[in-house]
Amino acid sequence: MNVSPVPALREIRAGDDLAALIAERAELASADVVCVASTVVSKAEGRARDLNAFPAGPRATEIADRLAGITGEEKDPRFAQAVLEESTDLLMEAPFLLTETRFGHVGVNAGIDRSNVPESDVLLLPKRPDESARRLHDALGVPVIVTDTCGRPFRHGQRGVAIGRAGLPASRDWRGEHDRDGRELGVTVEAIADELAAAANLTFGEGSGGDPVAVIEGFDPDGFAGSDELFRDVETDFVRQALREWSYARD
Repeated sequence: MNVSPVPALREIRAGDDLAALIAERAELASADVVCVASTVVSKAEGRARDLNAFPAGPRATEIADRLAGITGEEKDPRFAQAVLEESTDLLMEAPFLLTETRFGHVGVNAGIDRSNVPESDVLLLPKRPDESARRLHDALGVPVIVTDTCGRPFRHGQRGVAIGRAGLPASRDWRGEHDRDGRELGVTVEAIADELAAAANLTFGEGSGGDPVAVIEGFDPDGFAGSDELFRDVETDFVRQALREWSYARD
């Protein structure tokens, strides 16, 4: 399998035809998978915002004041308001905001980015990343994964994950198959969309440089049982349930 960045992709602006820009710079085969950082998808879809678009309400002001008291740094209540408006659930309010976005992804600050946003204050995640991936998939004719970076429970650092995809399953279900000793597998579901997103993220780069699109050659998504479930539902998300119990006990 080969993973390579798509070079020389200029700064993306609202209304840009992202699929056309990718097609101009990459010779795609039908078996390729294109991974696209959510930042450029959001920019093309006009998701850059000024914080003045989020006048802070009482709850956002309270959250900002609490976080400032914990961290010792002033927090903009307008940013807290933006996080609240982009979320359907607030799992943690301190020492950071852990939220569920409107499309089901759980992450810090609803995935709102404050870096590499020229002429704006913040960049929101795509409204519906699966639909964004579907439009790119239809235009490019290959599977597409929209990626983001987020932290991981119990481990240091961030890594790439899939927040939207089209043209390939979210996971490979190994349950019912057998290991080399003939034992039947009962729990293994491999998150292939996340694994491909993480591989692509190695080529993206961070900070002031990088290429936000990568092409993965040599991965075959066909021929195995798959699942379209990308996000764990609330009933089986035991970490979320533990967070709620901790939050209630603390209050």
